[in-house]
Amino acid sequence: MLLVAMPGMPDPRFAHSVIYLCAHSADGAMGLIVNRPADSVTFPAVVDQLGIKPTPGCNDTPVHVGGPVEANRGFVLHSCDYRLESTLVIDENFALTATVDVLRAIADGRGPRRRVLALGYAGWAAGQLDAEIQANGWLIAPANPDIVFGHDNDAKWQQALQQIGVDPRLLSTTAGHA
Repeated sequence: MLLVAMPGMPDPRFAHSVIYLCAHSADGAMGLIVNRPADSVTFPAVVDQLGIKPTPGCNDTPVHVGGPVEANRGFVLHSCDYRLESTLVIDENFALTATVDVLRAIADGRGPRRRVLALGYAGWAAGQLDAEIQANGWLIAPANPDIVFGHDNDAKWQQALQQIGVDPRLLSTTAGHA
């Protein structure tokens, strides 16, 4: 699922964000922001810091700020055509790998066809995300690979809203319950 920030999101780190929800249980939740590119950070620069020589084909791997938690930790959200023993297959469209091996594979052209590297993640304690959804902080939308892996980050928020039939011009920043 995608979490789509409501226009009145009080936390500026999540304003107009689209988050791919990787895990959600009674213990808490974890997700990756998929529409916030990391300023001046490129995939070749990241792998070069790890001593990995990038090939020209990996230059199109987007690097995003995945969230405010553990900002130095990398996660690759990707299509299921690539799997390691450490890969968490989420569903038929999405998998998550957080090892340097996936970075090596992408750098030498053997990685997943569709991917995004996220630095950091968004995390919620038990019940916290549910409370934020009930307080109208987030809308929920189906996870669409074209939105998640798309390169037009500025359009992702509106695209996620449109796929659930919501016109962002009609959203109120005031929460309420009938």
